[in-house]
Amino acid sequence: MKQIGILSDTHNFLPPALLNFFKDCDEIWHAGDWGNMEVVTQLEKFKPVRGVFGNIDSSEIRQIFPETNYFEVEELKVFMIHIGGYPDHYSPNFKKWMNKQKIDLMICGHSHILRVMKDLKNNWMHINPGACGNHGFQKVNTAIRLKVDGKKLLEMEVWEQKRE
Repeated sequence: MKQIGILSDTHNFLPPALLNFFKDCDEIWHAGDWGNMEVVTQLEKFKPVRGVFGNIDSSEIRQIFPETNYFEVEELKVFMIHIGGYPDHYSPNFKKWMNKQKIDLMICGHSHILRVMKDLKNNWMHINPGACGNHGFQKVNTAIRLKVDGKKLLEMEVWEQKRE
C-alpha cells in the first residue's frame, strides 16, 4: 500500500501547510503548471515526485517532466496529463492517448477546479486536484491525499486552504 499526494497548478507557490498534509505520503504527483524550478526542487527534496509539465512551464521544467506520464503504482495504471478535461468533455490531446493503454486512474490539472468522478463509460477514476498556487480565480486552494492498495483507491482526503 502506498500513500500519494496529488496537486496541480502551483504557479510558483507551494503552500507550507500542504507539506504537512503530505508528510506521510510515499510519493507526490504534480499535474503541471509548476511555475518555477523552486517548486520542483522543494518537492523533490521532500518526497519522490512524478509529474507532467503544464502550459505555463518553462523549457527547463519541460526537460524534467513529460507532457504525459503513464505509470503503474501497486496494480493501478495511472495516466497523467495537464490539460485533460473530464468525463464526456476530454481534451483533444487526451483523446489521442486514452485508448492506447489500459487506464485505471486519469489525473489532470489546468482548470483549477477540484473534481473527482468515476468515468463510467471508460471505467476509470478521474481526479483533478484543483489548484494550490496563488494564481487563478480559485478562492480556496485544494489538493488530494489517498492510498493505493492494489487497484483500490482508499481513504481519499481533500486539503483546502483559503488563498494567501
